[in-house]
Amino acid sequence: MRSRPKMDGGQCRWADSPGRGRRCTPAEGAVVPGDRGHRGAVGGDIENVRLDAQCTTAGAACPGCGICSTRVHSSYLRFLADAPSAGRSVVLQPRVRRFRCGNTKCPRQTFVEQISGLTRRHGRRTERLRSILTAVGLALAGRAGARLAAVLGMSISRSTVLRLVEALPEPHVPTPRVVGVDEYATRKGRRYGTVLVDVETRRPIDLLPDREASSLAAWLAQRPGIEVVCRDRAPFFAEGAAAGAPQATQVADRWHLWHNLGEAAERAVARHRQCLRVLVPDREAQAEPPAPPEEKADSPWRSERFANRVRARHAIVHALLEAGHSRRSIGRQLRMTHRTVKSLADAAKPEDLFHGQWQHSRNSVLNEYKPYLDERWEEAPTPGSCGRRSSPWAIAAATVGPAPTCERSAPRHGRSPRNRRHPAW
Repeated sequence: MRSRPKMDGGQCRWADSPGRGRRCTPAEGAVVPGDRGHRGAVGGDIENVRLDAQCTTAGAACPGCGICSTRVHSSYLRFLADAPSAGRSVVLQPRVRRFRCGNTKCPRQTFVEQISGLTRRHGRRTERLRSILTAVGLALAGRAGARLAAVLGMSISRSTVLRLVEALPEPHVPTPRVVGVDEYATRKGRRYGTVLVDVETRRPIDLLPDREASSLAAWLAQRPGIEVVCRDRAPFFAEGAAAGAPQATQVADRWHLWHNLGEAAERAVARHRQCLRVLVPDREAQAEPPAPPEEKADSPWRSERFANRVRARHAIVHALLEAGHSRRSIGRQLRMTHRTVKSLADAAKPEDLFHGQWQHSRNSVLNEYKPYLDERWEEAPTPGSCGRRSSPWAIAAATVGPAPTCERSAPRHGRSPRNRRHPAW
């Protein structure tokens, strides 16, 4: 016969069992305590440990009337999860008794004994495991707390972690000496409440469901030790503070003073905007327009540069067409796309291509930088060195034949790939 661990006054001990007693073999995954003269077993496997226990007190006090009873009605097993040990989950399996209440006036006819510091009514965890999970929930809240608990071997959901935190009793908050009163929005523009803060500790104390003067007055009346009320300048807060704490001094907080001062200054400036325009001269009207930068006669950045380039390309394309070249071969020789060759070939004269944003007479953002670009242009390589200034269409203008190739080979296809839009994940 296997002995069970028993509890005297909440303390668990191993009770003697008559006879030899059964020892669990290592194959069963059991552990046998080594107490002298006592034999017992702890059931379990590689991942789980089960502890059988029983309380040996003579009776228990009724939670309804407080009268102690020794009349046992029945008993049953409870399964309480405990903190893991050595990487194994521990389940405490105590046999608890149900007693009959001897008080005829008590509404409870039966009740179940509770072990102080170990169990509670309807609890599925020991008090030790409950305190650990509550501390994890206070530090990390729901999702993160549940993930950390799973790593530590305590399986729990995020909702249960939040319920454990919400079940904690409200901490006792002493009456503040200086209290701050302001409003907060549960739904902006629709529903507002009142927040009360301890100004000295800078921690919120309480939240009121509305911002009525009566609610604030009732809250202040329950705390007569308040000496200073630092409030918003709203009239309902002033009425509530005067009615609930007439002995307290009312002050306006610094943020609202600066905010209201800024709003008043903005309104005053807006009302006298016309006066300010008369007193302050219009500098933009008196300022002379800046003179355009001087450009060199042979500057490649002058306004006619784009027109000259289009005229040259138009002449080259039409010359190659008259020589018998196809549009595809012209695109390969001049390194132009099929669309560019088509637009140049279809235009009877170069001026037909000057329309919209390609008008050469438009102002450019490079006007003030053109002198610097002229200097850089003079330092550029010569046209015959395949550098920045060399262009295939300029060479073809002199030869009217296939353009010479540089070190970089021409693309296989005349049309360059387009930029495609990829979906943003």
